[in-house]
Amino acid sequence: MWNERESPLRIEKRFEFDQYSKISKFMGEIEKLCKDRDIYPNISFGKNFVSLSIFLDNKEISEKEKEFSMDIDKFFSEY
Repeated sequence: MWNERESPLRIEKRFEFDQYSKISKFMGEIEKLCKDRDIYPNISFGKNFVSLSIFLDNKEISEKEKEFSMDIDKFFSEY
């Protein structure tokens, strides 16, 4: 589940991994999706996690951003 945050308005999610090598593959999928959808979240990662923040242009999440976040969740479910 993505968390909504204010100031600035954004949605965030942390994805946890049991192996560092899976993070690289997951980041590759995110990179492709970003280029395809023209959405570029802030990304941070560490030894066993990736955190994403998608900053919203409007006062609510758009369909484009909803689909993007659902696709990321789908990629993560494969790990």
